[in-house]
Amino acid sequence: MPTRQGWTIAVSAVVAIVVGRVFGILELFVIGAALAVAVVLAVLVVQLFRPRLHVHRWVHPSMLTVGDAGRVDLTIENRGSVRSPRVSLVEPVGTASSARLTIATLGAGQHVDAGYRVPAQRRGVLTIGPTTLERYDLLGLAGGTTIATPATEVTVAPQTIEVAMPSLGHGVLGRHLLALAQRTGVGEFHSLRDYVPGDEPRSIHWRASARSEDLKVRQHEAQGVRRCIVILDREAASYPAPVDDAAADVFERAVTISASIALSAERAGLTTRFVTGGDIDLRGPDVATHALERLARLEPGPAIDDVERDPGEGLGLVVIVTSSPDRPAWRQTDRSTDPTLTRIGIFTGSGGDGGSRLTVDASTLESFREQWNRLAGTRGLTHELHTAASA
Repeated sequence: MPTRQGWTIAVSAVVAIVVGRVFGILELFVIGAALAVAVVLAVLVVQLFRPRLHVHRWVHPSMLTVGDAGRVDLTIENRGSVRSPRVSLVEPVGTASSARLTIATLGAGQHVDAGYRVPAQRRGVLTIGPTTLERYDLLGLAGGTTIATPATEVTVAPQTIEVAMPSLGHGVLGRHLLALAQRTGVGEFHSLRDYVPGDEPRSIHWRASARSEDLKVRQHEAQGVRRCIVILDREAASYPAPVDDAAADVFERAVTISASIALSAERAGLTTRFVTGGDIDLRGPDVATHALERLARLEPGPAIDDVERDPGEGLGLVVIVTSSPDRPAWRQTDRSTDPTLTRIGIFTGSGGDGGSRLTVDASTLESFREQWNRLAGTRGLTHELHTAASA
């Protein structure tokens, strides 16, 4: 097709031919005809000598993280039997930018490598491509485009922050877990002791109690945390339409913190489970990686139904991430009957502490870091993570 310059020349040629014909100006008629022939020849050259270039694209890593930068490598190969013309390679990156490269002429069978960096500025799906080759004649009168490679979708996972899992006896949460382990009898049998109020009835040793004046309970060696359930409240009512930038961050912080807890728990060797609305319940190996893939595309949506009882054993954490303690996602998890699970609330909005000392104010990411460290007794140990895919 003619370019803008080509159309200008074509219109000028028609005007020159008409004027030259009407007024009998032979020179003007010849000039017009020559311009028209130039445009026609330019279109024919572009259409008949299309580049036979094959473009192969590699994007790495396969999953990006917000704040990081990936790289796109391109190999351009001439698969034709003659030298390829000079072309421009254009590759859209998302919706706001594109990469543009000029490819010099290549002999038959020759190839050239090129590449560029891709910044990941927000979570979601980043579309790269399709790759097009733009070919123009020497005078710039005509041009054509050819799609060389289809588009590729790259997942951009949310930013993650590494947080240490609690140790028994350290910090507010660690001391709570140690007392819970001693009370519930989680771990290997160690000895018998007298019953004290608050001990689980199932830990009573009835045979030994029958031979004594007092009830006896089994004393076990305390074990650390062995499992972690991350529950993200994505109910749309929990995240109303934002009126300013701070309100807009409430859901994004919830996504970031959920990803951080899931990834940190899995790296700490805990049996990890991720639950959110829309019947998303991820278990088994590589939960964190699958959770990051889901969280990259997640938007506010359906509420969480009653969470199915966890079949795991040993001490565990149930981390509920929501906007405030007034939300049903926080209130309904209070009905958990598993005495080995400890409920922790993380609130990304503002609105109280949920009536429990095991809660975290996450109105900012700095506040989340500070208060989680206070709970876990690991102040100063957090740092930025890469995604599981780039670990």
